Amino acid sequence: MAKVKLNVNGTDREVEVADDQPLLWVLRDELKLVGTKFGCGIAQCGACTVHLNGNPVRSCSVPAVAVAGQKITTIEGIAQNGTLTAVQKAWIDHDVPQCGYCQAGQIMTATALLRQNKNPSDAEIDSYMQNLCRCGTYVRIRAAIKSAAQALNGSAS
Repeated sequence: MAKVKLNVNGTDREVEVADDQPLLWVLRDELKLVGTKFGCGIAQCGACTVHLNGNPVRSCSVPAVAVAGQKITTIEGIAQNGTLTAVQKAWIDHDVPQCGYCQAGQIMTATALLRQNKNPSDAEIDSYMQNLCRCGTYVRIRAAIKSAAQALNGSAS
């Protein structure tokens, strides 16, 4: 067991974890941030996606001890002062979620995409968005990302 200081959503938190304990379980079980979901456990589905220093990572496969001192952002931390982000608003406007299970990871991945590419094409969205959605809302996900990009770029959607 090791004591680890994690910066999660802008707040330093100290937790005691096993050397191989995935960040996902620290977030959910120790810090009670349950928006990040367990999906497959092998970094394939993306339900557990969080940002590590602004980049999307699959938290089920990242040991918590490996990210000590780095900036971790979860779905609970992307809205600012209670104001939804353009991506979150677009998700609502386009009725993206059906079951909703994968949506936190989808939103985290889409947010990172738009930070890197302000106006992605359909092909770029499809290439970047490797998160799985069992409900098959991919068309709505793409539309929401395009709408969020327009909002972020100051265009009408």
